[in-house]
Amino acid sequence: MKAAFMPEDQNSYIIQTIKAYGKSLMGFIRKRVKSDADAEDILQDVWYQFSNVINAQPIEQTSAWLYRVAKNKILDKHKKHGESLLDDLYQVEENEETVDLISILMIEVNTPETAYLKNLFWEQLFLALDELPEEQKQVFIWQELEDLSFEEISERTGVKFNTLVSRKRYAVLHLRKRLKQLYKEIIEY
Repeated sequence: MKAAFMPEDQNSYIIQTIKAYGKSLMGFIRKRVKSDADAEDILQDVWYQFSNVINAQPIEQTSAWLYRVAKNKILDKHKKHGESLLDDLYQVEENEETVDLISILMIEVNTPETAYLKNLFWEQLFLALDELPEEQKQVFIWQELEDLSFEEISERTGVKFNTLVSRKRYAVLHLRKRLKQLYKEIIEY
């Protein structure tokens, strides 16, 4: 267990942590958001939360804590695009089970159970995205999480519209397959 910090030691620890993790944390965030400005805002929120928490209690595993907070901030940012993402991944039909999953994940009331399920879903989604080839992953992120159209992505990258559609299709197929077990576990929960 860490000892309580004196104010000077605490400031020194915060500065050392920022120096040690700042670049890698920014890179982690930047890969998952639309712009540098969004990444900087999220990173600033992480550091703010870090400085507040370190005042109140010691953090056992600083690295894991920082990345978990960053991931949660990213998820909060992407939440507004969550419904279309879920529709795409789970092919929403008039299937009662699928609608139940979406209602669980998009519910506004945060109980410990719903918070756990939401975090589990987003964590598994990001892990599954990391398994994709970079081109497929990037198209999926741009379209589903950053809400860019295929036309905008094509202008940005110079890649043909149909190629982008194909890459996203392969990404969605992989994600459906990869998240199928999680879907079953959540529905049975």
